[in-house]
Amino acid sequence: MGGIEPNFDRLGGLIPVVVQDYTSGEILMLAFMNRQAWGETLRTRLATYWSRSRNELWVKGEQSGNLQEVKEIYVDCNEDTVLLKVTQQGGGACHTGHRSCFYRRLEGGELKEIDERVFDPEEVYR
Repeated sequence: MGGIEPNFDRLGGLIPVVVQDYTSGEILMLAFMNRQAWGETLRTRLATYWSRSRNELWVKGEQSGNLQEVKEIYVDCNEDTVLLKVTQQGGGACHTGHRSCFYRRLEGGELKEIDERVFDPEEVYR
């Protein structure tokens, strides 16, 4: 993609990133990137994000081994949101141990878990 980049100025330096499984189309997570994370993702082809809670770059799966290999990158019409299609390494994308961060569905005013954990987060994040 060379010198092409999303518009980081519109949302104060961060852009939302929708992460989708390359094969199944399942939505795995939503994260944020700054320019540095964008550049690292392009350079390494490993999904790299900006952690708003830790205020630092974050290579997804660096600690857990659940890396995300970037297969395709899409930028929306406003150039301020990115869609990454990835091959999810390891069991899952969610730090709770689920395959997707969207493992709960609103039913009758309550959140109901609809997916089983694929790994034990206490074992992975010691």
